[in-house]
Amino acid sequence: MIEQLAHINFFTVRVQEMLDFYTTGLGLKIKFTLDDDEGKPFGWYVGCGNRTFIELFDQAGAVKKWGGQIEELIHGTRFRHFCLEVKNLESYVVGLQSRGIASSKITVGMDHSKQAWIADPDGNRIELMEYTSKSLQL
Repeated sequence: MIEQLAHINFFTVRVQEMLDFYTTGLGLKIKFTLDDDEGKPFGWYVGCGNRTFIELFDQAGAVKKWGGQIEELIHGTRFRHFCLEVKNLESYVVGLQSRGIASSKITVGMDHSKQAWIADPDGNRIELMEYTSKSLQL
């Protein structure tokens, strides 16, 4: 039985920009890191509530630790999107915009939930969703 989203994983070559976006921009917190053999972090687990995380891995550090090849990371093509549930979507979007994060207009989707869209520095699409009393998810 699936209980909730555990994590979404991204490899990046722009670690600090990605960390700044998710922590300073979105207000999330780094919960723990994975460190290489020299004790240097190469993976960051950013908490999204409960036991849900965004994993950010420095591509070169992950390849060094686990093997594989360094590949060209193409702008926003690694996945379609992920969704974060938020409370008071209108206020949250205003806060994002005040910190320089562009957002789409808030709309109501086919599932009857409010939604807005943003993107991180690597171009990964993020859906922000607020459930309503008519949301199919409820």
